[in-house]
Amino acid sequence: MRKLICFVLLLFWFDCAMYAKSATETIGDISSIALPIGACLTTLYLGDTKGGIELLRSYTTTMALTYLFKYTIKERRPNSQNRDSFPSGHTASAFSAATFVHKRYGWKYATIPYFFAIYTGYSRIYANRHYPRDVYAGAAIGILSSWYFTTSNESVKIEPIGKSDYIGLRVSYSW
Repeated sequence: MRKLICFVLLLFWFDCAMYAKSATETIGDISSIALPIGACLTTLYLGDTKGGIELLRSYTTTMALTYLFKYTIKERRPNSQNRDSFPSGHTASAFSAATFVHKRYGWKYATIPYFFAIYTGYSRIYANRHYPRDVYAGAAIGILSSWYFTTSNESVKIEPIGKSDYIGLRVSYSW
């Protein structure tokens, strides 16, 4: 089941990357799916089954709410006649994953995911795909969903390590 979820997320990533038009938009598109894939792979690597279930619940809820709002509100995009602008799905996806990492593994490890989540929102406005309110609403949905479904996991520690000849991450688990 976990491998299937990661495979589906990977397919979405390829789909997003194919249609991007600028470097800014490409980075935002890739981040919107790389963040959930990264969160999923982290739970698999750590054997964090409970975290994986919480990620699945929060991400599924985030995307279900996002698409429910998109197709009931039918807000016109700034660059086209499409009526699926509100809220931003890319931003919701990115913030859902970043908030999961924050709540499950701590603020220290969520800094980079939050940076890319914010960049994803910026890229959607920059590419004229969304209005700022679409991005704010997507971020709110992702944050609130992950905050609701995710519990803190104090037993897992992820620490950056480095010397003059290498850098890496140390992952430890206490029970």
